Amino acid sequence: MSIFHRMILRMLPGPILAALATLMFLLVMQFLIKYLPDLVGKGLPPLIFVELVSFNLAYMLVLAVPMSILIATLMTFSKLVDTNAYAVMKSSGVSFPQIVWPVLLVGVVAASFMLYFNNEILPEANFRASALWMDIRATKPGFDLRPGVFYDGIDQYKILVRDIPQDNPNELRDITIFDYTDGARYRSEISARSGRIEPAGTGTSINLELFDGEIHRRQPPGSGSTDRYERLTFDRHRLQLSIEDLSFERSDPSSRRRGDRTMRSSVMSRLVDSLVVNIAEKRQHLRDLTARLGTGQSVSSLSGSRTLYPGIIPDAARTPAGESRDRSKTEDVLTVALQNARMTQSRIEGIRSDVDFLDNSADRYRVELHKKDSIALACLIFILLGAPLGLIIRRGGLGVAAAAAVGIFIFYWVTLVNGEKLADRDLLDPWMGMWAGNIVTGLLGLGLAAYMTFEWRNLRLRKTRTSKTLSTDPASGVVDARK
Repeated sequence: MSIFHRMILRMLPGPILAALATLMFLLVMQFLIKYLPDLVGKGLPPLIFVELVSFNLAYMLVLAVPMSILIATLMTFSKLVDTNAYAVMKSSGVSFPQIVWPVLLVGVVAASFMLYFNNEILPEANFRASALWMDIRATKPGFDLRPGVFYDGIDQYKILVRDIPQDNPNELRDITIFDYTDGARYRSEISARSGRIEPAGTGTSINLELFDGEIHRRQPPGSGSTDRYERLTFDRHRLQLSIEDLSFERSDPSSRRRGDRTMRSSVMSRLVDSLVVNIAEKRQHLRDLTARLGTGQSVSSLSGSRTLYPGIIPDAARTPAGESRDRSKTEDVLTVALQNARMTQSRIEGIRSDVDFLDNSADRYRVELHKKDSIALACLIFILLGAPLGLIIRRGGLGVAAAAAVGIFIFYWVTLVNGEKLADRDLLDPWMGMWAGNIVTGLLGLGLAAYMTFEWRNLRLRKTRTSKTLSTDPASGVVDARK
């Protein structure tokens, strides 16, 4: 490894880490902006927020690593031109393939790491994030009273507080509470001028101290036949409210099913193999049932015909004159045959529907398998594209490199997403849908690399011709074309 290679490898880590940190920050902010409104107000422990973000960092890393490698490669090679280091390399006889091969080794290492990450770590992180997110959504909003708004987060209670001092949110004024513990018919209405929230010692309930109020309620009938109305006044009344349902509870993740994005590649591969075997068995069964129909006519055409089994009526027609024939038995045979044909066609349609469903499921798993591999290999392809493109861009620094990287990555990602949609709808083969972006960017990178290589060779050829032309004989001063 020459001094040029060591210089390039020393220049590469800084831009990669800087771009990776910037992209991860932007993705985390985008995640918080999108999902924070669903998390606030549920009284979740802070560690749950940290855990949720940590699990979602996995898919963010899958997006950020290839793009950061592309940005860093563009910046590094454009800096080689900006500092005239590339000119020195060319004048020293170092070709473009000789310059770029150590960086390609870095791409191989990054692609290998991302291949392992996408197939082993990412599915588990997605599964845990999905399970945690479902637990969070199942959690009711916390005990959050707002002035002038009915709060119904606690079962069998509706609470209205008309004024809450901003400097002391535990102090309440002008309170109305509807108590449905005895049913809607015999609900109680509690009103108080003021109140105070006090936590209970258990942590699963709170005490609501009410002052200077009244209780209005309808009592069930006693010995008489009519309901009784009751009005009570109080100076102080304590109401204990259970908030156990508002607390966050973790479920057992092992009880949840895994989908295509939460399943390891090895498990998905075995599942695809079993689906292929199942599809083959059902198709063989389908062929057997189709052959059993014999004539291959549809049931709709058979319903108006009595020639399902051609030998039945012709035999009756060939009955000698005067020989009695029980036509009712023939009608019964035809009816049974027609019913069997309808049942067979119904089974055929059901099996065809099952085959389509299993085939779509297998394609969905194949799409995810190819997607994990194609995104990992993008690390290497982006280096192959970014190295010659950085030399062509020449000047511009971080801004131009970032703009070019964003444009390339948007094209790649749009191709990947639309390829996934087409493959899921069975309009495109899974491998083609997932590898189309890699193929296009890879071919573009190879084309630019070939251009830079031939440019270097043409430069060497021009230098060789110039040196031959300018070489002269020292004694005579005549140009010696043989040198």
